[in-house]
Amino acid sequence: MLFKTFGKKPFGRDLEKIQQSPLYKNGAFQNPVPTRQMEEGVSIFKISMAFFNKPKNTEPPSPVPSVKTDLKNLPSGKPVIVWFGHSSYLIKADNKNILIDPVFSGHASPFSFSVKAFKGSNVYSTDDLPEIDVLILTHDHYDHLDYKTVLQLKTKVRHIYTSLGVGSHLRYWGFDEKNITEFAWGDTHALPDGMELSAVPARHFSGRGFTRAKTLWSAFVLKTKEHRFFIGADSGYAKHFKEIGEKHGPFDIVMLETGQYNDWWPYIHMKPEETVQAALDLKAKVLFPVHWGKFALAFHPWNEPIERLVKKAAELGMKTTSPRIGEPVIIDDKYPSSAWWRDLR
Repeated sequence: MLFKTFGKKPFGRDLEKIQQSPLYKNGAFQNPVPTRQMEEGVSIFKISMAFFNKPKNTEPPSPVPSVKTDLKNLPSGKPVIVWFGHSSYLIKADNKNILIDPVFSGHASPFSFSVKAFKGSNVYSTDDLPEIDVLILTHDHYDHLDYKTVLQLKTKVRHIYTSLGVGSHLRYWGFDEKNITEFAWGDTHALPDGMELSAVPARHFSGRGFTRAKTLWSAFVLKTKEHRFFIGADSGYAKHFKEIGEKHGPFDIVMLETGQYNDWWPYIHMKPEETVQAALDLKAKVLFPVHWGKFALAFHPWNEPIERLVKKAAELGMKTTSPRIGEPVIIDDKYPSSAWWRDLR
């Protein structure tokens, strides 16, 4: 575990700060409700064996389609969101560039030979990005905090906002302390031009090695002068979505995970139908499903999450948008919704 990519767990002053948090109990951060990471009887060995024998349909049969958008010249009127696959996307709002959980290395693991990006999905790089005013890192899992990508962004990012404890990794990797702000749930910080960012609960876990929950995991609420965004990160379904909706909603758009679920770990990742209900709980105008389309971190067919989600959303009257990688979503104007994944053969 001496490889740099694993990062460094909080220690010294960082650990002392964490130990004072009411969210940190018995040597680890806790979920808002009791949460098992795995169902009883499911072992890491069992999951590993299944992972190395995944069905072929966990990956698309042909390259994932994409749109090459000039990210450095996005329109400056209404907010724009550009998705890069999985949970990585860029929001341009009020002429500020806000980047979430970027993973451009081509893999979502500490080693380049495992959890590789689907063919056609890794078409953007850090060179394509404009200067980033705000980098949001929801938690420290490899499919959200990518060592290679954040190093490449070091000179391009003005400030990093992340969950409590994640700054220990960043400082270990050479990031300046003054450019990092860490959040506990309930914390709110002002951003440039009157924007506001708040950390809210998620039902998940963290960890880059064998120990878990030494750093916090968070969803975020982004408020601009005229719009509200929910940056959902990873979370199992629970009552916290309704509580967030009551306190911070309604939202113009919510980015919620809809992939990498399994009956073996039902409490830390939502099933697609639960994702739709979470969007309703949040009082969302539009649901933008993420956490799919780039990596296979579970055993379901690669396109099953989006198929199940759009079906349930139609039943419950929840508006969705499902752009191709790189295809802009424009708030109050353009919500791509073609079923492009059905064309892959």
